[in-house]
Amino acid sequence: MKKPMRKVDQAKIRQRQHIAFRMNLLFFAIFILFSLLIFRLGYLQIVKGEDYKRLLEQKEEIAVNTSVPRGRIYDRFGKVLVDNEPKNAITYTKTSSTTAQEMLEIAETLSTLIEQDTKRVTIGDKRDFWILLNPEKAKEKVSAKEELAIKESDSTLSNKDVQRKVNQLTRERITDEELNSFTDHELEVLAIYREMMSGYAYSPQIIKSGDVTEEEFARVSERLGDLEGVNTTTDWERVKYSDSTILGTTTSPIEGIPRSHLDYYLSRDYSRNDRVGRSYFEQYYEELLKGQKTIVKNVKDRTGRVVETKTVREGEPGKDLVLSVDSELTESLEEIVANKLLELKRSPSASLLDRAFVVMMDPNNGEVLSLVGKRLEKDKDTGKWEVRDYAFGTFTSAYEVGSTVKLATVLIGYNEGVLNIGDVKIDEPIYIAGSNPKRSLFNRNGRVAVNDVTALAKSSNVYMFRIAMAMGNAVYRPHAPLPIDIGAFDRLRQAYASFGLGVKTGIDLPGEYAGVTGTDTISGKLLDFAIGQFDTYTPLQLAQYVSTVANGGYRIAPKVLKEIREPSEDGVTLGPLIQESETTILNRIQNNEKEIEQVKKGMIAVYQPGGTASTFLQGKSYTAAGKTGTAQSSYYGDDRSKYGTRTINLTHVGYAPADNPEVAYAVVVPYITTNPNVSPPPAATDLAKSALDTYFELKKKREKEGIIHSTEPPIIKEKDQDDSNSK
Repeated sequence: MKKPMRKVDQAKIRQRQHIAFRMNLLFFAIFILFSLLIFRLGYLQIVKGEDYKRLLEQKEEIAVNTSVPRGRIYDRFGKVLVDNEPKNAITYTKTSSTTAQEMLEIAETLSTLIEQDTKRVTIGDKRDFWILLNPEKAKEKVSAKEELAIKESDSTLSNKDVQRKVNQLTRERITDEELNSFTDHELEVLAIYREMMSGYAYSPQIIKSGDVTEEEFARVSERLGDLEGVNTTTDWERVKYSDSTILGTTTSPIEGIPRSHLDYYLSRDYSRNDRVGRSYFEQYYEELLKGQKTIVKNVKDRTGRVVETKTVREGEPGKDLVLSVDSELTESLEEIVANKLLELKRSPSASLLDRAFVVMMDPNNGEVLSLVGKRLEKDKDTGKWEVRDYAFGTFTSAYEVGSTVKLATVLIGYNEGVLNIGDVKIDEPIYIAGSNPKRSLFNRNGRVAVNDVTALAKSSNVYMFRIAMAMGNAVYRPHAPLPIDIGAFDRLRQAYASFGLGVKTGIDLPGEYAGVTGTDTISGKLLDFAIGQFDTYTPLQLAQYVSTVANGGYRIAPKVLKEIREPSEDGVTLGPLIQESETTILNRIQNNEKEIEQVKKGMIAVYQPGGTASTFLQGKSYTAAGKTGTAQSSYYGDDRSKYGTRTINLTHVGYAPADNPEVAYAVVVPYITTNPNVSPPPAATDLAKSALDTYFELKKKREKEGIIHSTEPPIIKEKDQDDSNSK
């Protein structure tokens, strides 16, 4: 018989079993933890290893401000418009471990080798420099008791905040006498030191550029071994060979990034002292023109000191950009416009005349051939009128343009179903109760039957009034009120926009202006709207609008950039082509080919006997089609004291040749006279004629020289696309 187990033994067995279970559980937990750790390490090494490697390289690799030249800018025929001129420069690169005292010693040595201008030294610079030179005296400016009071005044202040307040008090208590105690030599050292301090670690800062003499360059080069961080190099200065303001400007390394755009550029890995495009073309195409900085990798020892700097990627010049602009055409037109302005300004009634514009573009692809704007400004010293460039005004300023919009008004009438091709209407004065008579210039008091072609040739206001009245569902009764459907304003405005009037054209330049939209909705304003005397439009909008008619109804975005190329090796031969700018069709107007051709007949008739510019083509070997415009306007130019003065604007649009358009043009001469009772000189027509003459003379000359006068073929219009837009 088996002897029963004692209770003590049973308890020991249970205890051993419990301990074994707990040990097994512990070992299992350890196994799981080690498995997770191994899995995590494997994930980090195998899956995320490359990502972390790249992050480490990003920390170690630094883009430095090597002075790479910006891309050149050429015109359409390869003539350099903006280039870079090499300049001797002296730079300094500090490291993360460089002390202020070390930089001060280098600045002291440099001051014996170069002459540094002290004009840029500020009061703040002098205060910092005084503290650096007089540390003990600076400490005495704020007592320990005052420092304690600052700490006790706000318990939330950190030690860093307290020190900031102490530093501020110290700076404020430096006297004028102490600030003025610097010698000329010390100020020169300060001027060098402030430039050394201005940038980030490992980013070269320009100490002196442009005016570095050969002797200075040689002296510093000989001492480079003793001047850690100092280097002699080549900097680049932007040089413009054209006065056109649309080319834009750049900042200098001293100016750096404009304060207004600081966050934008810093978020894109720029440094504060990087030169950037400041305006227009230089600004719009900054990413292409800027060039690529050198990327370096700093090799450090165990103490963190940089012992070697390796170049990971060499810097590259910016891309060269070829414009669509014909610089020779532009220069000729600039002279023509400038002379015309000075000639017109002699008239007693031209007191407010101060600007004129000519825009020429290829209607088939939107390439801008010439953007010319000139403005008169009186020289304060001589009192004489001086001509200034105002090319940017072609797309940043807007005016009432008058009868040049009638091409669109007729086409809108067709599309709205209130006008048919060839419709005849009676041109006679329109009498609306409570307003002055509205009439055409060619017919002041009679009754003349005109069709759509004649209405454009003679510039019939009344023909357009009747289209507008029909759109507004108005019933005209002489000397009675004229109720209208105000929805006609929106329909007319939207239709004008499809031609490019009153909306941005989409040009590849910043700062484009859409114009002013009229707000009145009385019936008389609708009639004014239909003849271009309500909303305002830019000269460039007029060029896009007439191009839309010329090419068969396609509104194309104007473009200044023609090609992107690799940097030229010599500045003469263009580099390899990277990309051509595409033609951007924004929309097509809702008119069929027959309707557009009918309007073109009216434009051709403008230059024939009986038209408003009947002598335009006399003696010319080319053909053209156009439209003149005159608008009663109010002055809103530079002289605010004359705001609201009644004046006259002249405009002219067209294209050539008439049967196969290759160039479209728009001319605007605002504020030509303050005497509405006297017909102004046909300045806009004269300028349009001179512009076309110049264009075809240059074309003929280039053909003789064997230069390709490139123009795009007309846009190919598919039959089903035309049919889909016909009524």
